[in-house]
This record gives sequence, C-alpha cells and structure tokens, in this order.
Amino acid sequence: MSSIGQSVEKVIITMTSTEKVVDLQRDIQEPRANQPLTTDHGVKVADTDNWLKIVDEDGSYSGPSLLEDQIGREKIHRFDHERIPERVVHARGTGAHGYFKVFDDRASKYTFAPVLTDSSRTTPVFLRFSTVQGSRGSADAVRDVRGFAVKFYTEEGNWDIVGNDIPVFFIQDAIKFPDFVHAVKPEPHNDVPQGQSAHNNFWDFVGLQPESAHMVMWVMSDRGVPRSFRMMQGFGVNTFTLQNAAGQRHFVKFHFIPELGVHSLLWDEALKINGQDPDFHRKDLSEAIESGAYPKWKFAIQTIPESREHEFPFDILDATKVWPQEDVPLEEIGELVLNRVVDEFFPETEQVAFCTSHVVPGIGFSDDPLLQGRNFSYFDTQISRLGINWEELPINRPICPVLNHNRDGKSRHRIVKSDVNYWPNRKDIGRPVPKEEGGYVEIAERLNGIKTRARGSKFKDHFTQAQLFYNSLATYEKAHLVSAIGFELSHCEDPVVYKSYIDVLNNIDFDLAKAVAVKVNGEKSKGLSQLDFLPKEPTIVSRRIAILISDGFNAVEMQAVRAALTSAKAVCYLIGPRRNHIRPMTGQDFGPGVFADHHFDSQRSTLFDAIYIPSGEEHVKTLANNGRVVHWVREAFGHCKAIAAVGEGVEFLRDVVRLPGIDLFAPSRAHGSDDVVASYGVVTTGQYSISSAVADVLKIAPDTRGFASNFAFQISQHRCYERELDGLTEQVAF
Repeated sequence: MSSIGQSVEKVIITMTSTEKVVDLQRDIQEPRANQPLTTDHGVKVADTDNWLKIVDEDGSYSGPSLLEDQIGREKIHRFDHERIPERVVHARGTGAHGYFKVFDDRASKYTFAPVLTDSSRTTPVFLRFSTVQGSRGSADAVRDVRGFAVKFYTEEGNWDIVGNDIPVFFIQDAIKFPDFVHAVKPEPHNDVPQGQSAHNNFWDFVGLQPESAHMVMWVMSDRGVPRSFRMMQGFGVNTFTLQNAAGQRHFVKFHFIPELGVHSLLWDEALKINGQDPDFHRKDLSEAIESGAYPKWKFAIQTIPESREHEFPFDILDATKVWPQEDVPLEEIGELVLNRVVDEFFPETEQVAFCTSHVVPGIGFSDDPLLQGRNFSYFDTQISRLGINWEELPINRPICPVLNHNRDGKSRHRIVKSDVNYWPNRKDIGRPVPKEEGGYVEIAERLNGIKTRARGSKFKDHFTQAQLFYNSLATYEKAHLVSAIGFELSHCEDPVVYKSYIDVLNNIDFDLAKAVAVKVNGEKSKGLSQLDFLPKEPTIVSRRIAILISDGFNAVEMQAVRAALTSAKAVCYLIGPRRNHIRPMTGQDFGPGVFADHHFDSQRSTLFDAIYIPSGEEHVKTLANNGRVVHWVREAFGHCKAIAAVGEGVEFLRDVVRLPGIDLFAPSRAHGSDDVVASYGVVTTGQYSISSAVADVLKIAPDTRGFASNFAFQISQHRCYERELDGLTEQVAF
C-alpha cells in the first residue's frame, strides 16, 4: 500500500474508532506484500503447490503422496475444519461496528444504568442483521423476519438486545420455540423450501396455533420484505425491566427507529432481486457505510410503572402483543450509528454471539415467558456452536476488566497467573462486589401461587391486536398483505392447511378472510403503518439512481443532474450498452467519453431506487431499439419507482415505453422549455441547461419548480403507490 493510502486508512480508522475497535486491533493481522508464508507453528513454507511424494530420478512420473508431509496435512486439516455449526435460526447475516450515545439523563427516572443515562459516554456497539428461516447460503430479499441484534460494549459489561425488525413474535411461551422452528424450516422429508415460509408445515402450525395471528400479519405485510437493513425498525420484542436509583422498577420495551424511514420492496421486486443479486442487503449496508452515509437509528423506550402492570386489556408480558403508543408513548433517549464495516467476516460477524441474559446493572428481566426461555436457550446454543469459552473470542469479549474463577474448557484463551481458582480464598482474589460498588443485584419481588403449566387469562386474546394492525395499514399496505397471504397459501398443497388458515383470518376480518381481500373499519394505532415513519425532512441519502445512457447522450445535462442528486448524498450509477466509455453528443468534449459503471444486461431496475434518462437524439434512438432498456423502465414503473426524463428522453417514455395514464412534458410547449411536469412519480421536462441547473438549487420538498428538486422529492417518497392503487401498474407488462 502506498504511503498516501496508508495515511488515508489511518484517518478512516481514527474517525470510526471506538474502544472495541481498539480492543480488536491486538488480534488483527495485516499481511504485507512479499511477507513469507508459514505454517501455523511458524515454519516458513517453501512449496505450497505440491504434496511431498515419490518421483523417479528423471522426474518423468510421480508416485504415491507421503503421509509424512506435515505442511500438506496441516493445509488440508485446517481447510476441513473451517466450518462451525451454523445457527439454527438467523444463520444468514451481516454486521457492522458503530456507537451508541444517549442525548441526556432523561432516562434516569427509570434506570441508573450509565449506558442509558450518561451522555458523556460513547458506547461501542456491534449490530448483526439476519434472516430467520434460511441457511447461510439463502438469499437476502426473502419474505422473513429480520434479526436486529445489538451488542453494547459498556463499561459495566456487555449488554445484548437480541431483537427483530418486528415487535412481536409467533409464540407466547418459549417451550413452543422448537415446534415453531421445525414448522417454518424446510420440511423434513425433502428439505424444501429454502428461505421462505410458503409451505404446508408453516401454515399448518400457525393455523393451529392462533397466538401467531398477530405476527403473521406483520410478516405478510410489507415489513417482511425490507428495502434495506438501514430502513428497518429494530425491537427488543420481549419485556425487560429498568430499576432507578430509588429502587423503583419499570417494565420497558426497546425500539430503534431508522433515520431514513421504514421502507420495503415490492414482492415482484424481491423475487427478482433474490435471483439477480442474492447479497443485495449485505452490499447495501457496506456500500452506505463505506460512502459515509452512516446508518442511524433513534433509540426509544416505552415504560410502564410496576404498579400499572395489570391496567391494560392485554398482558404486558405477552410477546405476541405490542404496547399501543396511544397508551404507552415512545420516549426517544439516544442514537445508534453504524460507521465501520468488519475487517473479516468470520471472526466478527459469524462468531459474534448474543444472549438475552446479558444485561448490566439497572436493567433486568421480567416474567415474560418467552424471555425466560430465551435466557436459557441463547447461552446454551452459543456453547454448542462456539464452545464454552465463546465469550473470550475477540468480538465477544467485553472492554471492561474480566476476572472470575471459571477455568479450562475447549479453546481457552485467557491465561490467569494465580494459585487460587475458588472463592473464598486466603488472598481475597475475585471477591464478590456489593451493589454499592457496581455489583449486579436482582430486584427483590414477592411471589406466591400454584405450580402449574398454564398462562394468564389475558394471554388468550389472539386476534384483537392482529385486527388493530390490519386496520392501521394504508390502503396499499393492505393490498400487499392480501397478495402475500394469497401467494403463500397458494403454495400449500394440502387443502386442509389452506382452509384452516382461512378460518383464522375470519377471526381478524371477514372481508380479509373472504378473498384474502379489501378494506375494514375499526380502531387504529400509531406506529404500525410504515407511513408513520417517513423522515421529518425528506431525504435521498444513499438512494441508488440508475442513469441510462448511450452514445450521443447529453453529458452536460447529465453531469448537472447527477451533481444535484449527489449533493444530497444519493448514489448515481451510469448504465450503458457496454462497461466502457460512452460518447457524449456532438459538440461536448469529454475526451474518450464517460465511463459506464455497468451495462444494461449486468444490472436490473430492481437494484435501484429510481431511473433518469437524459436527452440526446442519437442516444434515445439506441435506447428505443434495445428491448432490455424498455423493460428496465417498464419494470421500474411497475415497481412504483421515481422516473425522470429530459427532452428526447420524454419522447422515449411517450412513444416507446408508453406509460399509461401519465402526464408528460408536451412537445407543444415552447422549444427548450424547462417547465417541469410531475405525474405519479414520473418527472419530465423539455431541457435542463446550465441556467436551469443554476436556478434549480436542490430543495427536497413537494411542489418545487426545478427538475432535479422535483425528481429528488419523488425519490424521497420511496415509491409512488398511488400508481398501483389507481391501476396503472397493472397496464404494463414487467
């Protein structure tokens, strides 16, 4: 690496460094050019391409390979043992480093935990996103729950929030977890399907287990196919407790609210992305972080005083229920930022391990029956997957001092120089710590009752909140949910399964059950529809814009539009007929041309948030004769994405693509007009000159006059779902 490159790398490391990143440095090896190859025991290797064998004297033939070749055996042995057991669920994931800060001490009325009350602290975090059903080799954009697991490396020890992107779960009691996972996983007789719940066993289980009805509504909604990990909420799911300095206890739910809003893919789009780019979400996360568009979430809590536990019509310890914000408001207390990708996937993302039982003083557990089982299960599964000393692995070890009398076991790393390994001992080593000095002490509570296998009476209402969720959705969200359930049930071959779930739907809404179809009136709640999370200020940060070009395009105009969009931190890609230089229109001097990032056949519209077609007569004629390009635009239109065109590009939309029901810039307007027409997310104008660009100071807001500003606003809305609701997308084959 050049000295300049090393300097830049050092600056980046400094800017994104946390105590945990510094801690990891002692285990990081950075290979150099010409650094010698060695065995694991440090001996330099002379030949890594040929196994030691018997060869005749003139070298014309070789005989048997020799078992004595330690170098060859070590290379093969190490390869044979590279894989560890994958997670039973959440096997496919990706992660990143970052930090967490609270705004002030507003949460001190609930907890004395410094991580939630001390605004002078910057707490390192590692966040792992994942899908649930599929294996490590499955695709990113499947319909599924997404894991949202955060490890906070606090000064008091590690605190793990092992959450999801959905606030509820399929079951109420942890004893049902093996049944649920067996049902949702590929069926045992043929190991099919992979990465989806559209099969007999899953729908059989949820049809016979009505407590799952609320969760099924969430997964079958747009929440099941997020646009990006960066555009998902995160939830702690379970009910935890907080204790303040006065010894008062509150029940608490944890929330992460994305800065970019909550957005999803369309189902057709997700299906295509799974084939076109199975790593779409993984790449999206690293692309954003490496470009400086750091993903951010507001951290919020909902709290209920212990004295009010039984005041609600639902049991607040039931993991299949939300706490409606009208009853229990959200309080934003901090912010989580991801600003650093991992250095190596396996030792960080694959070996990171979370436990719901990992809490710090000031944070505790409730009697949530799902949480009680998770506290046992997660610790147990990490031992099975990584060994008893899994907490000594670099990514899992705390940044605070660790000392105890645990010893030995497989893969022990820590070396303790002491002749005592028990308590009490004559040297007062490893003494227990009283609460006043920071020791963890459980909150005392009085319990009495009958030992039995049962659940509280409020746990028996399975449909009220499922209906509340459905009622709270926007019209287009309801339509998507109906289509999703129809798709899933159509893959169930056993009619008993299909019919039983129709009976469950009938408990939620009669019209929904009838056709797995339309509208219902009733109570609604804030924070359930994705529309409730649009950013307060419209933004196009990290949105991917495809600019379709061919020889003879207007490069000056393209540069002006691209500059406007990238000034708002959008990411623009030039897509052309070849991955090489594309010649601008006559009279524009760009040397050999502008280099295209991709060619039309190597990418698809599904991988972008919007499309822009510059002007240029020759360029547009080429686009018009390319069926792939026409499909690009029609597909983007069918997926309700923002589309923009200038000059001859508008004629391409009108005469070749033929978008139905869209008002476009009319040729009858004055020649060279820069008036802007916006219709159903399609933005067009006659020209975009230097003077147009000067006047078009980018402002992302509705009813702006400038072309780039108008286009940016349409992109910021994520999708124009009115296009779908008014039946325009049905008129285009894509």
